Amino acid sequence: MKNFLLLTASIAAINAAVPAFGADLAPQPVLTKAPQQPIAPPLYDWTGYYLGVNGGWGSSHNCWDLAGRTPEGCHGRAGGTVGGQIGYRWQIFNMVYGVEGQGNWADFSGSNVSAVLPSNINRTRTDAFGLLTGQIGYAFNTVLLYAKGGAAVTSNTYQINSTATGVEVKSDNVRWGGVVGAGLEVNFAPSWSAGIEYDHLFMPESNVTFPANGSDRIHQDVDMVTLRLNYKLFPGTAK
Repeated sequence: MKNFLLLTASIAAINAAVPAFGADLAPQPVLTKAPQQPIAPPLYDWTGYYLGVNGGWGSSHNCWDLAGRTPEGCHGRAGGTVGGQIGYRWQIFNMVYGVEGQGNWADFSGSNVSAVLPSNINRTRTDAFGLLTGQIGYAFNTVLLYAKGGAAVTSNTYQINSTATGVEVKSDNVRWGGVVGAGLEVNFAPSWSAGIEYDHLFMPESNVTFPANGSDRIHQDVDMVTLRLNYKLFPGTAK
């Protein structure tokens, strides 16, 4: 009888252990890592000082009026230009504001026979110019579209050649006026950007006096397209 009771207790203990053992063998939930969201690339910041070089092509258009009254005709001639620029930009959200100074050597020259004095050849040569402008633009991350405007100055030599007498007279002239323009610039490295720009210089009419040859009233306009390469001095490339 005693042995029977021990056997019954053993069977009961085994039956109680079987569910717990089965629970240990039950499938466990598999833990998976949530997919990682892609990290957006940082936005380029156009804020900072920059300096650069530029080069391209331009055309100067000049009209002469003898003694400020009688038209003698106009002439225009395309030529090359090369120079440099320095400026500062600051970006607020997508808007970019800036100031810039630019100085260029140029070779814009042309001539025409005077409609009043056919023995005279009137010639204009622009050998340098400078720009001081403000900028406003809109940034599409690394692409910047902008407009500009401000003051312009040109260095000119005006010359009259007489085919009848062989006499040549000339006058050097520095003229102030205005400039408007627009450009596209692309950042392609942490400190570097490249672009293309169009500018129109409009110089007011002014009287130019020639020694022993009276004076002419001359109007001047200049159109230019230049390629630009800029280096940002203290790059803060992302924000």
